[in-house]
Amino acid sequence: MIDTLNIIAALLTIGFGAFGFLAPRFTMGALDLEDGGSHMGLSEIRASVGCLFVAIGLFCLILGAPEAYVMMGVAYSGAALGRATSLFLDSPPLRKAFLYFAIEAALAVWLIAANLPASSW
Repeated sequence: MIDTLNIIAALLTIGFGAFGFLAPRFTMGALDLEDGGSHMGLSEIRASVGCLFVAIGLFCLILGAPEAYVMMGVAYSGAALGRATSLFLDSPPLRKAFLYFAIEAALAVWLIAANLPASSW
């Protein structure tokens, strides 16, 4: 059961990242971001919202080790912390920001809680 849910989490991560990598303008629109004309925004989306998550998900699938899934959970916990901070300080659109926070937090909790006891740490 844990392995199946880990694989689903990795595939979701790859899917989220694929949108950022292959469709950065769509992703920017979904995140309410604008390209400032230099196209560095597109570069940043492809890198930090795209391929970073594709690589993390692929690495987890290839390695298959609990420690890899824990680290993916740590990445999601960092995203959730940043999103929660933004909810309090930046007044983003509440529904959208909270939905993204909920997804990030749920993935973080699952990946860390389910895999940390199984790791050799």
